[in-house]
Amino acid sequence: MHHWRRDVVELAALFTAVAVADGVANLVGHGPDGPALLAVSAALLVATAGFHTWWARRHGHAPPTGDTDARPRSEEPQAGPSELPSQAAEESALWRMRTTVKDAPGSLAALCAALAGHRVDILSLQTHPLGEETVDEFLLRAPGALAAGEITRAVAVAGGSDTWIERADAHDLVDAPTRVLGLATRTALDAAELPLALRQLLGRCTIRSLPAASGGSGRGQEGVPVEGVLEDTVMRLRAPEGGVITVERPYLPFTPTEFARARALVELDARLGPRVPRGQDVLTLPEGNAITVRRADPGDLAAAKAMHDRCSSRTLGMRYHGPVGDADRYLRHLLSPRFGRTLAVQTPSGRVVGLGHLLWDGDETEVALLIEDQWQRRGIGAELLGRLVAMAVEAGCESVYAVTQASNTGMVAAMRGLDLPLDYQIEEGTLVITARLDGTATRARAGSGRYDERVARD
Repeated sequence: MHHWRRDVVELAALFTAVAVADGVANLVGHGPDGPALLAVSAALLVATAGFHTWWARRHGHAPPTGDTDARPRSEEPQAGPSELPSQAAEESALWRMRTTVKDAPGSLAALCAALAGHRVDILSLQTHPLGEETVDEFLLRAPGALAAGEITRAVAVAGGSDTWIERADAHDLVDAPTRVLGLATRTALDAAELPLALRQLLGRCTIRSLPAASGGSGRGQEGVPVEGVLEDTVMRLRAPEGGVITVERPYLPFTPTEFARARALVELDARLGPRVPRGQDVLTLPEGNAITVRRADPGDLAAAKAMHDRCSSRTLGMRYHGPVGDADRYLRHLLSPRFGRTLAVQTPSGRVVGLGHLLWDGDETEVALLIEDQWQRRGIGAELLGRLVAMAVEAGCESVYAVTQASNTGMVAAMRGLDLPLDYQIEEGTLVITARLDGTATRARAGSGRYDERVARD
């Protein structure tokens, strides 16, 4: 309707303009005052154009607000500070949270609504059924300014109980099935990875291995059935060789789901049997002698005992801190991949002249070295220690410690040579040196290579 009226007005204006132009032309051409009339007409046209321009600027060309449903500018909502673009966007934080809710319809929805009310994003969710209750494990992304206490209070109001929360990192963004498959792959390649895989699977916990007693009737076999035992914050699993693996997490009870996953990982390790990666590095010492550094296993027991026989009593005493005659009985435990990783130094003739051990000691990690007397002071100990510490970094250890004596200047010098922060403590006449690990610095030092190195893979 508006367009039809506009067309009629434009046609009328056009016809009027033609008539006026014809009249003006006749007056200018035939009248005595033609030039004066032409000047007056020009002035009127200029005045009309100026008035039109002023009118257009004052009223504009926007259609009425009624036609567009647009609100006047005074009624439009103003953007708040959180809606304005900012170069310094609000930082976020990752959290791992576990809480217990009733196994009833709507319980999880109420929990999610409470988190959404605090602008908390749920990145992943795992459920652990417990009969009438369910343990829900979340990976959350929350505003950086939101404290853990505020999250737990919101969860408690929504019906959550026994809530536990801690900071997470980018490694936790991997979904649970992918993470479990990765841990199974690591365990399949190296038997020494089992304790580390259990720790990554179950979170912050303490893992201890108790070897089976001799004779096959020790407490390790009698105390734990094949299917294992779950007791609140402690689980006990039958180790592949017949001993016991104890996993303890005082701050958080284990769920049946976690127990089943851990047991499956141990069963996989048992089925695959003993296995150690067979890579080796051939190094040239500054004096020109070539040595080989490789992983050791129980198959090196005879060679390790022969090295003991060639070592002096002083060397064995500094290493084992006890009667020299008992040194041999430690070897079977030290060479087992169930309790850590061992590196052996071998000459071209096949003689083992050095051993380095990385031992899983609950939630701590010990490093130990034994170098045959004739091969000491050649840099072998420092080379072994650097490699062991690099392994500890890759395993996610926060620190390593060495138990020695103040008179063992070689071990003390090797620990200082790591260029890491060291703590010294005297315990029962022995010196305990603890190195706090810095992953970047340790990897750089271990890869620097004081010797010419070439790698041979079997």
